[in-house]
Amino acid sequence: MVNSGILNGMSAKEAIPFITDWLVERGLGRRKVNYKLRDWVFSRQRYWGEPIPLVNCEACGWVALPESELPLVLPELLEFIPGDDGSSPLERAKDWVNTTCPKCGRKAKRETDTMPQWAGSSWYFLRYVDPHNNEALASKEALEYWTPVDWYNGGMEHTTLHLLYSRFWHKFLYDIGVVPTPEPYQKRTSHGMILGENGEKMSKSRGNVINPDDIVNELGADTFRLYEMFMGAFDQPIPWSETGARGCRRFLERVYRLLEMVKPSLEGETSDMRPKLHGCIKKVTEDYERMKFNTAIAAMMTLVNEFYQKGEVSSYELHMLLTLLSPVAPHIAEELNESLGYAALYKTPWPGYDEAALIEDSIEMAIQINGKLRGRMVIETSASKEAIEEAALNNADIAKFLGAKTVKKIIVARNLVNIVAL
Repeated sequence: MVNSGILNGMSAKEAIPFITDWLVERGLGRRKVNYKLRDWVFSRQRYWGEPIPLVNCEACGWVALPESELPLVLPELLEFIPGDDGSSPLERAKDWVNTTCPKCGRKAKRETDTMPQWAGSSWYFLRYVDPHNNEALASKEALEYWTPVDWYNGGMEHTTLHLLYSRFWHKFLYDIGVVPTPEPYQKRTSHGMILGENGEKMSKSRGNVINPDDIVNELGADTFRLYEMFMGAFDQPIPWSETGARGCRRFLERVYRLLEMVKPSLEGETSDMRPKLHGCIKKVTEDYERMKFNTAIAAMMTLVNEFYQKGEVSSYELHMLLTLLSPVAPHIAEELNESLGYAALYKTPWPGYDEAALIEDSIEMAIQINGKLRGRMVIETSASKEAIEEAALNNADIAKFLGAKTVKKIIVARNLVNIVAL
C-alpha cells in the first residue's frame, strides 16, 4: 500500500483486518459479514417436485408435519397441467389436499405448491453414500467415510446458483449435526457448454439443436463420446461441428484397422516405439487427471500415426493404446482388446510409464539457413554441439543451399539448427 497513511507498507491482506480493528476501536464502525444469497422463492406451481410438508389449519394456521409423517408422498394424478388460474395441479387431488391438523385434529389443507429443483439438487450427492437407508439421510459412518466429495463437476450455467445453494444447504445440515463436514466438496469445476454449429446456445427456436440419438445412429456412440471430449477445452463453450465429429469417426476407423497391422513376431514393446509409447502413456495419464481430454486424445492420434508410419504394431503396443483409449471410446476399445486375447479393459489396471523410456536415443532436428527451413536430420540425443554443427553442414540438402556462401554463425537450440551465412 502507498499513499494510504497508517496503511503504508502493508499488503491488502494485512491492511483489511488492521483498518477494521482501527475503525472498531474508535467507534467508527463495526464488523459485518455480507452474504450474496438473496431471498429464495421456494415454491413452484407444478406436480414434479418435493411436496412441502405443511398444512393450513383453520385454528392453528400453518403447521409443520411431524417427522413421523415424513416423507410426504405425492398423490397419483392423471393430469399434470396447472389450472387455468395458474394453480398447482395438486389442487385437484382433493383426497390428498384435505387432511387433519397434526396439532389440534381439526380440518386442514395441505400446501399444494412443491419445492423447486434446488431442494433435491442441493444435497442429492449425500444420498449416494447410503441410498438404501430408511432411517436417516445417510448413516453417520457412511458420511464420515465418503464426505466431503473430492471433486464435484457440473455445468457452467449452474456455477453460481447451484454452488451457492448447495453450500447453503450443506452448511445448514452441518449446523444441525446431520453431516460431519462444513463444506460439501473439496474441489468444484465446471464443464463448458456445447453450442450449436452457428456458435449460439442450442435452442429449438433457433433450429440449431443437435440430437444425440441421430449422431449415435449415424456415427456411433464411441464417436459421439470421443468427439465431445476432443472438440475443445473441457471448461470452455465450444460450437458443435459435424466435420469434427466425422473426423473422430475416421480416427476410430484407423484404430480399428490397426488390428490388421499386428505382427505376431513382435513381442512386447519394440525398441523404436518404446519412447513414443511411454511418452503417450505419460501425456494421456496427466491430461486425464487435469481434465485436458482434448490434448490426451491428440496424443493418442499422434501415436496411431507413428504406428501407421512404421507399418506394423505389436499386440502389446495396441493393447496399451486401447487401454488409454477406453475411457473415451469404451466399446471399440473393448472389442479390439478382446480380439487380441487380453482380459477386459474395465478390469485392467491403468498402465504406468517408465521415465527412463522417455529418453530417446535420437531426435529429428530442423535445419534452417538464415531463418528459412532447408532440411532435416536425425542425430543421436547425446551428440555434442560441435557434432550437431558438423552434421548440419554435411547434410546434402544444406550443402546445396549454402553453395559458395560463408558460414558466419551456427545456432543450436533444442531440435533446431540455424545457420547464418552470407
